[in-house]
Amino acid sequence: MSYVLEKQPLFQNPKSCEICDNPQFIVGGASRTDICQGDLGDCWLLAAIACLTLNEKLLYRVVPQDQTFTENYAGIFHFQFWRYGDWIDVVIDDRIPTFNNQLVFTKSAERNEFWSALLEKAYAKVHGSYEALKGGNTTEAMEDFTGGVTEFYEMKEAPKELYKIMKKALERGSLMGCSIDVSLTSLCYRLFERMPMTVRLQDDHILALVPARFETRTVTGLVKGHAYSVTAVEESHQKEAKVRLVRLRNPWGQVEWNGPWSDNSKEWASISKADKEKLHHQNAEDGEFWMSFEDFKKNYTKIEICNLTPDALEDDKIHKWTVSVNEGRWVRGCSAGGCRNYPDTFWTNPQYRLRLLEEDDDPEENDLACTFVVALMQKNRRSERKMGANLFTIGFAIYEVLHMHGNKQHMPKDFFLFNSSKARCKSYINLREVTQRFRLGPGEYVIVPSTYEPHQEVGIAGLGERCTSRICAVAAEDKRETCVLFVKRGMPVLSSPAPASAVEESEEDKHFLTIFQQIAGDEMEITANELKNVLNKVVVEQKDLKTEGFSLETCRSMIALMDMDGTGRLNLQEFRHLWNKIKRWQGIFKHYDCDYSGSICSYEMRNAVNDAGFHLNNQLYDIITMRYSNENMNIDFDSFISCLVRLEGMFRAFQAFDQDGDGLITLSVLEVGVMI
Repeated sequence: MSYVLEKQPLFQNPKSCEICDNPQFIVGGASRTDICQGDLGDCWLLAAIACLTLNEKLLYRVVPQDQTFTENYAGIFHFQFWRYGDWIDVVIDDRIPTFNNQLVFTKSAERNEFWSALLEKAYAKVHGSYEALKGGNTTEAMEDFTGGVTEFYEMKEAPKELYKIMKKALERGSLMGCSIDVSLTSLCYRLFERMPMTVRLQDDHILALVPARFETRTVTGLVKGHAYSVTAVEESHQKEAKVRLVRLRNPWGQVEWNGPWSDNSKEWASISKADKEKLHHQNAEDGEFWMSFEDFKKNYTKIEICNLTPDALEDDKIHKWTVSVNEGRWVRGCSAGGCRNYPDTFWTNPQYRLRLLEEDDDPEENDLACTFVVALMQKNRRSERKMGANLFTIGFAIYEVLHMHGNKQHMPKDFFLFNSSKARCKSYINLREVTQRFRLGPGEYVIVPSTYEPHQEVGIAGLGERCTSRICAVAAEDKRETCVLFVKRGMPVLSSPAPASAVEESEEDKHFLTIFQQIAGDEMEITANELKNVLNKVVVEQKDLKTEGFSLETCRSMIALMDMDGTGRLNLQEFRHLWNKIKRWQGIFKHYDCDYSGSICSYEMRNAVNDAGFHLNNQLYDIITMRYSNENMNIDFDSFISCLVRLEGMFRAFQAFDQDGDGLITLSVLEVGVMI
């Protein structure tokens, strides 16, 4: 379809409107019939809005009521959305895309009602454009309207009490959507449309197959690849037998189920007038229809329930939950280690500690386990779609940390090589969020979130394309504790390396001394340029170390580190101290340069820096990787030594300013220069 969109104001002055006369924000209360899909493929969003209208308290949190086109009207409207842990206020003007004086996108059944169209515009603003709303998952919008926790049920694996679960969910104010997946055969017929599709395999099992949505109408009136709202779950009496019914709504505002219990089916004649009134039965082409629960299970493949609290819908009890929202990121070459299929890098992923202190207080359960929910979310991918960004395939695994492993801040590679996970998400999938409920015994665990493949980056505002961000939200019943693995931001601890043992000078040391004396002359001091010559004449001759030598910038940093008397030069004693450090750091570099390539993998930089005596937090490891690695995410010998020199210089300066030893310092502008 090709046309020119016009953005017309709804209201120019108190007496006229370009789209209609007498515009209203809400007419007769907000309801499901106020949402009719236009020419934008955002049925997933509209299905969530329809669910939202069933809960007035939630609706008016997102759509503030005190907005009109008359009193104190300024041509703007505001809406509120939950975004990654915070509620944000979004302000828009009153211009909406039209064509031939008709709304192009979402509209209401009432021509002069505009709250749903304006809500769609506000949500589009959050993501950068209307185009960004094409295709999606209903749960994404549900969570942005509520801040709730979403759980999925596949119909073929649904619990026996699914009907009870759905009914209880609606009673608790949960939002609910469903869809019919498109078969693999149907996908093959659509390949010519070049639809993006992700397939992930692990242990020869398909983990994810998520194509971009397209819609295929069936002979029963249902649409595959399309999002529906579940708006009611009820029971009725039919000839002395109970029949379970589900009410659904098509965001199109038309095209309905034509099977049993459809609007004009014969089944309605078999129930009482009172039951008809209770079910609000209407014979109208409004996109809303009833069907039996059995037909619902046969025809739909997935149901999504966004719970306002993590309480289990299978349980009648209301529990008190604690929720921990932790932000982190995957950084290419440093903390984007991929899944367990990549054992050399998996351990570098961010790690979060979860401590379960006491089992659930439930006499019906005999396993003495604790209940918790883990939700892993990747941020801002929809708004970055115009730059080529797509959702990455994500998941997580949970490992038990035994006492023998101590209180290490980051579990090393060997831990994951010799320990299997206690639990993990069902699949790695390219959705915005992966959520799952678990029951594990009291103890301490580490949650490791990851993309399926290593090196994958997800951009977030202010961090650029090198970064990824995610939220790992852990909700646990009362008396459960969660703690974040990330070290508090502050200066890390520098452990002093063991002093070098007193050994006789090697031939290499004597060679260095001879070269130093030749270059230093009578003053026995050398500049940065001369230091470069001294070091490179010996280092480049080493057969077991592939390097082109040190750069002038690295040598300047060495001078700054070792120049105790402030002359800008190194004397023989200062040079000896420097050379001992370089030899030690060189040994560490050789240990990790297993293939003698002259560089080490950026993922090994964490271990190498630790071996050198520097214990950093994750933020600093990320910075080091971005600063010193090349385009192949490798770090050569010169960059490695330069990094360690700068680290030691900064720690030494910090410790000099930290007179009281409390780990905090205050610097003036001039003193900051000492730290650089």
